[in-house]
Amino acid sequence: MTPHPDTVSPAAADHRAPGAYRILAVLALANLMNFYDRTVPAIVVEPVKAEFGLSDGHIGVLSSAFTVVYALAGIALGRMADTGSRRKVMAAGLVVWSLFTAVSGGAWSFASLLLFRLGVGIGEASYAPAANAMIFDAFPSRSRARAVGIFQLGVPVGLLVAFLSVGAIVEATGSWRVPFLVAAVPGFVLAALMLTLPEPRRGASEEEAGDATGGAPAEPARNDTGTGVERPIRMLLKIPTLRWLIAAGIGVQIPTYAVATFLVPLLQRYFGLAIGAASLSAGIILGLTGIGGLLLGGIVADRAGRRSLQARMTVGAAGLVAAAPLTLAALLIGPGAATAFVALFSAGWFFQYFFGTASLPAIADVVEPRLRATAVAVYFAAFYLLGGAFGPIITGVLSDHFTASATATATVTAEAAGLHQALLSIIPLFLLLGGLAAWAAGRTISTDHDRMLTRKAAA
Repeated sequence: MTPHPDTVSPAAADHRAPGAYRILAVLALANLMNFYDRTVPAIVVEPVKAEFGLSDGHIGVLSSAFTVVYALAGIALGRMADTGSRRKVMAAGLVVWSLFTAVSGGAWSFASLLLFRLGVGIGEASYAPAANAMIFDAFPSRSRARAVGIFQLGVPVGLLVAFLSVGAIVEATGSWRVPFLVAAVPGFVLAALMLTLPEPRRGASEEEAGDATGGAPAEPARNDTGTGVERPIRMLLKIPTLRWLIAAGIGVQIPTYAVATFLVPLLQRYFGLAIGAASLSAGIILGLTGIGGLLLGGIVADRAGRRSLQARMTVGAAGLVAAAPLTLAALLIGPGAATAFVALFSAGWFFQYFFGTASLPAIADVVEPRLRATAVAVYFAAFYLLGGAFGPIITGVLSDHFTASATATATVTAEAAGLHQALLSIIPLFLLLGGLAAWAAGRTISTDHDRMLTRKAAA
């Protein structure tokens, strides 16, 4: 068998690829910019609404359209990453999403802004499947949860940096457009850096017997399961654990994208904060808690994984179940207690991050190396299309509906009450449903793992 031209040999002692931590550092930095760029529109919701005369429904469509394009493009780009150079796919994606982020600052209407954000979605769709597949090959199973947790730190750190900086930039410049230009610059630098990375051989870090024996390199991903991506997708969806992970992901992404899109407006409308203070508070909730949640979640998940794959998955399920009542309690707090809301919601969001440290390594546990980027793309596409895309739309539509029937008070406008009621109806319920599906994934993961090893041995 002929090795892939962009591969390197695994480290013999611990099956960790040479340059694994350098790979992880660059991927985490690019992930940070990924989420910084996509967060900017959520922070400038109020000035964009005012300039273009939009409703919350329009804002929901803007976020959801991005998510749909991101999900659909991710399947094809994930398959491309499985059959070619992952670093080249990611570098090209960085250039594309950075260009469209920059031109988003020049939008002259809702339609133009929507079109530019779709371009960002296509560029960013190249990233997560290829990056996660590369991490799976760079780190052995026993340390994947921590590696994924470090990579996923790009999510809360990107959110935190965005929330800390974008509101301040808007206040300093008086324009919501400038942050888009600022956000675009680092992407071009990271694209060049991405091309310098070694690319681990597919399956190089596997610890199971016969997976990484130091013999001939594993054969690169082949499209030998049918034409295009249709046959591999059907194969992947036959794996019960992956189906449960998708269901859990849908449960998580509905509230996650609802919060990402409407948290700053909620803090402005319901709690009366200025855009700078609202952005800072959202950074605490979505950023600082994520840093702690992913680091601790990765450690706890890896330790649980030493006992069993089911125990590691249970960590993710328990995090979601714990997040549901805490976020519910926070949303029941009245409009005069912004500090209490931030503290309690942050506690719930901290535990929510445990799910990511357990779910992504679980894909590597049940899917063969040659299909892992495709599997991540399918996983992301399914929960983004059925979860992330619907979260902002459902919230926006419910917000407009509740606003129409709400009665303004001395402290709360009808628009503020409507948005608050919409988030209260969505967040705790879907976090709980996601936790139940994650628990079900833990019940099937060991069997599916054994089946995966059997398929690899027979190949």
